[in-house]
Amino acid sequence: MTENPFVPAGFVPPNVFVDPRFRLEPLGPQHNEADHAAWTSSIAHVRSTPGFPYGDWPPPDGMSLERNLDDLRGHAADFEARTGFTFTVLDPLTGDVIGCVYLYPSPSPDTAVSARSWVRATHAELDRPLADAVASWLTAAWPWTRIDHPGR
Repeated sequence: MTENPFVPAGFVPPNVFVDPRFRLEPLGPQHNEADHAAWTSSIAHVRSTPGFPYGDWPPPDGMSLERNLDDLRGHAADFEARTGFTFTVLDPLTGDVIGCVYLYPSPSPDTAVSARSWVRATHAELDRPLADAVASWLTAAWPWTRIDHPGR
């Protein structure tokens, strides 16, 4: 175990968050096709979302479904190891993937967690409500007091 774990040993990470406009659940391999379809249909929009425009994700030319599956397996492993928490964002009516939320250790010594989110271009109106709802959820249900919301 690391000297400064991402979450305390006794903390049970929430595995669902429900809002009338969206539902969050842990991202995993079972979401591969829907996740891939969501972000590949919205690369320019995701890259323009606060927290993403200067990174290397999503790749401008996309990636294969197999590579996406590898990424989802990595996120699921991080969740299991409690080193990062990635949630798929689902439409509450259709169950379709409409975005993603990432909770990972912050690179800044001033904050404990970096919280980033994106939504499909077709659901762009949910970008700010999702970010705001996640910010409230982190304050209410997670152990961190110093949260970085890049670009927000």
